[in-house]
Amino acid sequence: MRKAMVVSQLRTTEVSDPRVIAAMSHIAREDFVPAAQRSFAYADRGVQIGEGRALNPPLTTGRLLNVAHAKKEDNVLLIGAATGYTAAALAQLAGSVVAIEQNAKLAATAVKNLAEFDNVQIETGNHADGWAQSAPYSAIVVDGLVDEIPQALVDQLAPDGRIVAAVMNDGVSRLALGRTAGEHIGYQYFADCGACPLPGFEKAKSFKF
Repeated sequence: MRKAMVVSQLRTTEVSDPRVIAAMSHIAREDFVPAAQRSFAYADRGVQIGEGRALNPPLTTGRLLNVAHAKKEDNVLLIGAATGYTAAALAQLAGSVVAIEQNAKLAATAVKNLAEFDNVQIETGNHADGWAQSAPYSAIVVDGLVDEIPQALVDQLAPDGRIVAAVMNDGVSRLALGRTAGEHIGYQYFADCGACPLPGFEKAKSFKF
């Protein structure tokens, strides 16, 4: 099933970085989902993991990692550790990974699942706040669908840093890549792709008559 995921979901799209393909070929995604969901671990859709949350579809994760371009010299921030799957993939790509999870139960599960990885640090905190204590980051991966990317995360990027996320735009889930240039950041949407909602980024609703 993992091979089929790589062949049919990753290689047929623009997931072209061989390091990303190798990482996702190596990590057993079924180990990061509840037993009742294991048969769906590699399906081209989100997988429920409890606590009202779901893992992003493999294709979405692959496309985000593909444009994040995490390298061995990079310090990477992952927003939404969930059960640790994407952190495990990033651990194959980056030198160090800080993964934030605002749900304490999921964070505890991630710590357990990632016990063998010595370059991943799991922290519990609000997703939208990031983790400034270990900034700056060469790349920030927001592993879920958000309404907007807050300035607090952008402020934690290193010069020439990049941030990737699925952003709700005009009612459509669109994958976005942001790059810093001096004190500014510019965003580019590069694909329409389904993603699972990540709490903590909801826009405040404006008052209407």
